[in-house]
Amino acid sequence: MKRSISVAGSFYPARAVELERYFEHFNAEYDENFTLPDVKSRAVIVPHAGYIYSGYTANIAYRILERSGVKKFVIIGPSHRVGFEGISLCDFSSYETPFGDIDAQNDIAQKIKNKFSLPCFAEAHHEHSTEVQFPFIKHYFLDAKIVELVYSSVDAEYVSEIIDFVLAEKDCGVIISTDLSHFYDQKDANRLDDICLEAVKNLDLNLLHSGCEACGITGVEAMMLSAKKLSLVSNLLDYRTSADASGDTSRVVGYMSACFS
Repeated sequence: MKRSISVAGSFYPARAVELERYFEHFNAEYDENFTLPDVKSRAVIVPHAGYIYSGYTANIAYRILERSGVKKFVIIGPSHRVGFEGISLCDFSSYETPFGDIDAQNDIAQKIKNKFSLPCFAEAHHEHSTEVQFPFIKHYFLDAKIVELVYSSVDAEYVSEIIDFVLAEKDCGVIISTDLSHFYDQKDANRLDDICLEAVKNLDLNLLHSGCEACGITGVEAMMLSAKKLSLVSNLLDYRTSADASGDTSRVVGYMSACFS
């Protein structure tokens, strides 16, 4: 079965031509002010809000990921709509995007399912935290193949085991999806988000749990655990809040991107 679009037209444009304008704008704005860090990575953390708010931040990570040459990705994001125990993996044949479908990476999916006995909760896959990543992947990796994992109530250590397994596969990458704090004023959001940023930067698990309010904190912790085990270095790429786009500092959401190399 195909994993159909569920948030096109709200979180990101439903038309390919409009999506292309977003990517052109993100890249032009970044290249005017910065030089892309000279790192290669198969593992990134990206945000998942509407592109107008967090697309610029996510785009930097995808440009880093593009250098890896990897064409197989496992996308791991938190469930916002459905509560359940564990991690959901469904037998999708493809994933719909405005640029065209992305084929499923069936070999990796089957290996994960066999090793970790993951169930399928189909209703959990109407999920924006993972879906907003699909157009980025189709744009930067035309012949990519992907697996979508959506988690709800699960231990970070268990998610980390899956990340370890994926990164041990040849030419396979991991995309961890999360936003940071939600609906504080700019000052309080910056204070809380700084905890997340410093924790990720230094792979400090104790600090992560001293105030970071990322909605995907389980995935972030899992990636940090794997980075420590695999001796990966964390590189923060961007941080901003929704106020950078809206101008409203009274009630913001925080976004970061990072890569591990």
